[in-house]
Amino acid sequence: MSKRSPPSYPGGFPAIIRQMEARREPFVYAAGESLPPLDADLEPLKAALVDPGAPEQAGSTSSYARKRRELSAEFAGQAELLLLHGLLIANLRRRDQPAHTAQLFQRLWSEQSDFLLDSLDARWLVSAISTFGDHGQTDVQRRVGQSLSILFGMMKLYETERLFSDSAPDQPHPWSTPPNRPLALGMDRYAIAGGGLDVNLLGHLWQEATLDKVIAPLACHQLDSLISDDRTVFARLRKMRAMRKTQRAAAGPTELGKATAHGNPAPVPRPSAAPADTPARPRWGVVSLARAPLAQVARFAAHHLSIGAERLYIHLDGPDPAATEFLAQHPAVEVITCDDAYWAAQKKNRMNRHQLRQLWIATQVYRRTDLDWLAHVDVDEFILPPSPLHEVLAGVHGDSAAVLMPPVEQLAGGDDTLFKMTARMAGRDKSVLEDIYPTFGPYLRGGYLSHLEGKPIARTGIPEVRLGLHGLLYRGAAATNIAQIEGLYVGHAHAPDWESFRDGLDFRLEHGSYRKRDDDGFRLPDVLRYLRSEEGEDGLRSFFAEVCEATPDLVERLRDNEMLVTRKLDLDTRVREVFGALPED
Repeated sequence: MSKRSPPSYPGGFPAIIRQMEARREPFVYAAGESLPPLDADLEPLKAALVDPGAPEQAGSTSSYARKRRELSAEFAGQAELLLLHGLLIANLRRRDQPAHTAQLFQRLWSEQSDFLLDSLDARWLVSAISTFGDHGQTDVQRRVGQSLSILFGMMKLYETERLFSDSAPDQPHPWSTPPNRPLALGMDRYAIAGGGLDVNLLGHLWQEATLDKVIAPLACHQLDSLISDDRTVFARLRKMRAMRKTQRAAAGPTELGKATAHGNPAPVPRPSAAPADTPARPRWGVVSLARAPLAQVARFAAHHLSIGAERLYIHLDGPDPAATEFLAQHPAVEVITCDDAYWAAQKKNRMNRHQLRQLWIATQVYRRTDLDWLAHVDVDEFILPPSPLHEVLAGVHGDSAAVLMPPVEQLAGGDDTLFKMTARMAGRDKSVLEDIYPTFGPYLRGGYLSHLEGKPIARTGIPEVRLGLHGLLYRGAAATNIAQIEGLYVGHAHAPDWESFRDGLDFRLEHGSYRKRDDDGFRLPDVLRYLRSEEGEDGLRSFFAEVCEATPDLVERLRDNEMLVTRKLDLDTRVREVFGALPED
């Protein structure tokens, strides 16, 4: 018998249990403080908005009041029902709580599951699953909750560790024979090409979840999200299986159709997944959900019409009669106002999260359009083709379901001409970021403020397809036959000037692309909060100057590392040519 190593946790399980139990003291309620009664009317709590100051607990020093103030700040401006959900979970994590807490938690998920799924972020949904594991009212609820809690907990651990490798979360390892090294506890290796461990694990969880009507919406939503995310071990193993299956010496796709995205050349099966005959001049268009000033939406529309879009499906995320009248004057622009009447006509509740509305709207347009290709981009993003886009798309291999357009981020003050790319896109080691951005480089993903994933332009007519924010879902899984074209980018005007960066900072830190989603060390959100707290606007201004502004020094460093992209947009000229003069404010 081999010699055992010292335990990973000094003190063994007694120490683990002590640490685990240390934060489970029940909340103390002051006089007059309590959770709502079990029969409370939940509907008004969906309309009432959370006051971040938690005036109900002003001056109270009880542990319950402190927790309510903390959660009120997190859910500021959102529905009171979400705050109640958070308070119930916080109580149920303790050793004791008011007698009706678990029953009230059950009521929320029994009566308000659609609202909670549309409104809560992934972190709170995982917390809800874990709460069912500890306090479910049925055996199924407890089994499913505990199983999913362990699954998501282990995923968080190993996916966090993987961030320290050179591989992105969506990047599979190249297929090769793995080294013959023993696994922990003497386990056999998983057979990637033919093993069924993943299918059995997920399939049993799904079947079990559907047996209980209270936990089913939450559990099935989480499982569906899991298999739709391209950044998990399940997705990476699927890509590796596809690579193995298609490793044939003579099976090389054409240069333009080469599916290099994520290092995966394998197509998804297609009974009719991609039309066999590609038109000589494919017709392409754009779908977008917009909540922005008319001038910005007009520039977005004029740019894409100028480079050959056959149709734009612009959905306004609220009534804007001036924008509707101005944009609809062009016959290729279809303007849809997504007001209450629109959502009622769809027989669907308006989703609270902007991203969910984007996904739903884009997929509906995809399913009804008569175009050959459809791009899903935001109104601050501009397709930058290396040549006329219809020519590029005509050369894409027929087995490719979509083309990935990697993002290049616009530099501020560069006369809408200069964009930067990531070190990875330029074939550089990420260490160059510290040379390009001397102060802040170590805290930036790829040197960007916003997304690195890019945007898709999808071949239409594929059954069972949904458009994602950054990819294509086929039968609930991320499509693998995604081509990538040399020189085709989506230009992202994320922070085109200091004022827009400054004015959007609060929202992005709390709800948008700068929001810290996990405890992943000192990163961009921490830098921005620190600068704002310690140095004020001067500190933020210095950050913006180093990272975002087209200063001669930054432009030179990017050019020296072949990370500079130059494409002149001239957006205001395009608006005048396509639409005429903008109406005055």
